[in-house]
Amino acid sequence: MRKSALAALLLGIVSSAIGAAAQNAGDNASAAAGCAACSTILMIPVVLVVLDIALLVWVARDAKARGMDSAVLWMLLVFFTSFIGLVIYLLSRPQGNVIPCANCGNKRLQASVKCPHCGIAT
Repeated sequence: MRKSALAALLLGIVSSAIGAAAQNAGDNASAAAGCAACSTILMIPVVLVVLDIALLVWVARDAKARGMDSAVLWMLLVFFTSFIGLVIYLLSRPQGNVIPCANCGNKRLQASVKCPHCGIAT
């Protein structure tokens, strides 16, 4: 959450700086159009970073729910290889339904003997 808030803050600062510079140029109509185009161009990397962070969080939660010990390694693989790493993760993760544990409430594989979070056999 902090990274996305920081990215939004930086986007606001850069957009306002570009808008102020464009208004000082003299033509308000073209400055507003230029500012909108600049903010759209600047928004694309911010959206991509936010989506990448959301994908990393999903991979970590899914790997933990499926009882995989290497959730951090999968996150790093997806971070550095993006779409290809996600495909590799989806093909190599344990298959099956993820259900809530009766004891702790965290998600676990339905076929697993014990919960990876609380360790109690269900």
